[in-house]
Amino acid sequence: VQLQASGGGLVQAGGSLRLSCVGSGRAFSSFYVGWFRQAPGKEREFVATFARGRGVTFYSDAVEGRFSISRDDARNTVYLQMNSLRPEDTAVYYCASDLSYEGRWIVRGSWGQGTQVTVSS
Repeated sequence: VQLQASGGGLVQAGGSLRLSCVGSGRAFSSFYVGWFRQAPGKEREFVATFARGRGVTFYSDAVEGRFSISRDDARNTVYLQMNSLRPEDTAVYYCASDLSYEGRWIVRGSWGQGTQVTVSS
């Protein structure tokens, strides 16, 4: 499957953005799709994902309660709604398929290209 992320931009602290990840190549709905992010000088970190079927979601502690992942299988799209953004949310955000928890979240499938999110204070 190929993934295309979009929706990043510059926003003030407290604002919102919605990222989109469009999948193509084969049955997108059969994959567990999630989001990671990588800030400058830091390792890529897990943000949110669907897992164990479409209704189960997981979030990192850093975004729990502020970010929400959703999907539209008819559009082959997974969204990441980001509210109450903070400067520390500034990063390149990546979507990925076939996430698996093996002590930590890892990607067994494909990565999309990143989309830059910048939150100003």
